[in-house]
Amino acid sequence: MVKQWLIILAALVFPGAALAAGGYPVYPDDEIKVDWDDKAAMQRGARTYMNYCMGCHSLHYSRYNRVGADLGISDDMMRDNLIFTTDINGERTKVGALMTNNMSAAYGEEAFGVVPPDLSLVARSRGTHWLYNFLRGFYVDEERPFGVNNGVFSNVGMPHVLVELQGLQKANYETVTDSAGNESQKIVGFEQVKAGSMTADEYDRAIYDLVAFLDYVAEPYKQTRKNVGTGVIIFLLCFLVLAYALKREYWKDVH
Repeated sequence: MVKQWLIILAALVFPGAALAAGGYPVYPDDEIKVDWDDKAAMQRGARTYMNYCMGCHSLHYSRYNRVGADLGISDDMMRDNLIFTTDINGERTKVGALMTNNMSAAYGEEAFGVVPPDLSLVARSRGTHWLYNFLRGFYVDEERPFGVNNGVFSNVGMPHVLVELQGLQKANYETVTDSAGNESQKIVGFEQVKAGSMTADEYDRAIYDLVAFLDYVAEPYKQTRKNVGTGVIIFLLCFLVLAYALKREYWKDVH
């Protein structure tokens, strides 16, 4: 019982490590750190998202012009290059509109078995580490409905929408034995079977850009919040010095 609670605690505190070490093995499991000062990466990620993801996954907590203002994308550029939807009247979606798509819930459930989720907060709920590895973890699996599986999200219910960029890869396995003597197959690597338009390094960079964009969308004011927090700490430290000096001045006659 104690062991089970320790495993649960480890999963809550170190979710990435818990998935890599126990429960089920994941591959890939590479680290990522998003640079919030790299707005160019987020711009490229926005382009990738709008071209490959927006058809199914909306971002309905964001607005086009707000994203453009934060990432340095003009309204005209956003309108001409990153907005592909229309409103209920068939007119081009306005740049001040919410970032929704035209897929109905009924169609999404019929096509995929479940309504494709909105991804506004996925970087907060799943984490950038999970997203980065998930989007690089698709491999050929003819037994799945869309012909692919995923090394991070087993039996994933979505197609590999970035196959044009990455190409197709197959999984390489090795047999592992747990403490109870049970054997299972663990993915230890991928082997390219069909080339995409990008090399492996180029694709990894594109996924980094995409994850950086989703990290921004999930919490647009993260950098501002950190900057404000830093300023508050500096102010409090300065105030501490002044307060201490004032205290000494008031109490010098007593001491």
